[in-house]
Amino acid sequence: MTRSLPTVPRRTLGGLEVSALGLGCMGMSQMYGAADRSESLATIHRALDLGVTFLDTSDVYGEGHNEELVGEAIAGRRDEVQLATKFSLTHREGGGMTIDGRPENVRACVEASLRRLGVEVIDLYYQHRVDPRVPIEDTVGTMAELVQQGKVRYLGLSEASAASIRRAVAVHPIAALQSEWSLWTRDLEGEVLGVAREHGIGIVPFSPLGRGFLTGAINSQDDFAEDDWRRTHPRFTGEAFTANLRLVDAVRALAEEKGVTPGQLALAWVLAQGEDVVPIPGTKRRSYLEENVGAAGVALTAEDLARLGEIAPPGVAEGGRYADASYAYGNSPEPA
Repeated sequence: MTRSLPTVPRRTLGGLEVSALGLGCMGMSQMYGAADRSESLATIHRALDLGVTFLDTSDVYGEGHNEELVGEAIAGRRDEVQLATKFSLTHREGGGMTIDGRPENVRACVEASLRRLGVEVIDLYYQHRVDPRVPIEDTVGTMAELVQQGKVRYLGLSEASAASIRRAVAVHPIAALQSEWSLWTRDLEGEVLGVAREHGIGIVPFSPLGRGFLTGAINSQDDFAEDDWRRTHPRFTGEAFTANLRLVDAVRALAEEKGVTPGQLALAWVLAQGEDVVPIPGTKRRSYLEENVGAAGVALTAEDLARLGEIAPPGVAEGGRYADASYAYGNSPEPA
């Protein structure tokens, strides 16, 4: 991309000022095929240079590798960064994930994250998924202690249900809710979005490009590396894959009319959903980062938004978000 890039504006998540576009760092360590360490570090540095200062990682990405990578990248530039990480997920041997929201795990995880990141405080600390066995009051109560101790500045939840959000905010203010939201995943709009906004919680959409599908760069299974998890994702296999390609074709056609890429149009739609919305498209390459930043300069008219609403109404995508439907919008048990 040779043309000049737009200035990335600033937005606020429950009191935390961040860049309106963040950078999801997960793919630098897992899920989407091999990553190049030097290019990953260069991508983070380029992001900061372009004003994309909101970096998102987790202790589970690459089993700690991603936090170490991000920590290395921001060394000497900590004051420029709004740093978000997460806890509560671990990979099970043989596949699947374990969720642990116990207070003792919260305390152990934050210490490990601080060490790997090489920082004294985490700007935004999320519970990565709601533990179905531990009352959210216990988890968030312990997270609140971290704020009091100066180890964490703001608290967040990820993929929490409306009921879990209501109970969490009764314990401590929640600055941000991270959930999937894009043209092909609009479930959030059903109930959760309204509850979050009712409590002044900012929205951090992950996978705003439909796990890369909305960029138009994926046309067959052959476009995935052998170790790319999308090979087994419900939306990228069988008849669902073919059906979802029609959605991408419609997005591409409108993008061509506007003289932007499909990915920029898809990101611009997410950015247009409100000043409290800060998407975190993930990438491990500078070229894609710069394309994403270009979305900050794409102005959508009311007619554009209406057309996109017709192209991609809620429920448009074929296939589930995850193979395990219980993985999202988690509910917490009531306190004893």
